[in-house]
Amino acid sequence: MSKFYSFGDSKNLQLMKPQLSLRVVFTVFSFFIISTYTFGQVGIGTTNPDTSAALDITSIDSGLLVPRMTNNEKLNISSPATGLLVYDTDNSCLSQNVGTASSPDWVCLTQAATRFFYLPSMNIDVSSTGTGRTVDLYNEYKSQFSSPLVSSSGASGSIPYFGATELEYYVTAYDTSVLENLSIDANGVMTYDVIDSASECSFINVVLVIK
Repeated sequence: MSKFYSFGDSKNLQLMKPQLSLRVVFTVFSFFIISTYTFGQVGIGTTNPDTSAALDITSIDSGLLVPRMTNNEKLNISSPATGLLVYDTDNSCLSQNVGTASSPDWVCLTQAATRFFYLPSMNIDVSSTGTGRTVDLYNEYKSQFSSPLVSSSGASGSIPYFGATELEYYVTAYDTSVLENLSIDANGVMTYDVIDSASECSFINVVLVIK
């Protein structure tokens, strides 16, 4: 020790200690402030958060779990911010306040989304009577969505579509004087019998439901 501090006496040595400590604390504090204002994004599971996100969570085996509460508990939140999200356990939906803090308006996002659509128009072979006829409803839907005949200026040229097993298939109504013994498998292939010729009023309605 005496060899290292040979330039000063014990009094000077004692005075230097608090100066050194303050210098270290100031340096660490300055670094913290600079780091806080330099990095505007926070990443969880990633060291490169997206620059457009204040919080970027990356995972391949887990999700984001928002607060879960009953409808009454949700309604009792004091001054909920616009855009606040919770999971409503009574309505089994992700709920968002689309109103203001002073006048909340909670909307179930997952229930509000359209979960079904009608199959586009298509032709079914009823030119003659017969049994065990088949038509691939999914293929008809996919082919029309992926290759529309006309699109608006600047459009991508195709409509997004679901996979065959991502949908449920339903016939809600049909001409019973022309068709019978209808059935649909999990991939959207419908089997039917033709018992008579179709007329101009013959019809069949097919609804696809997103699982």
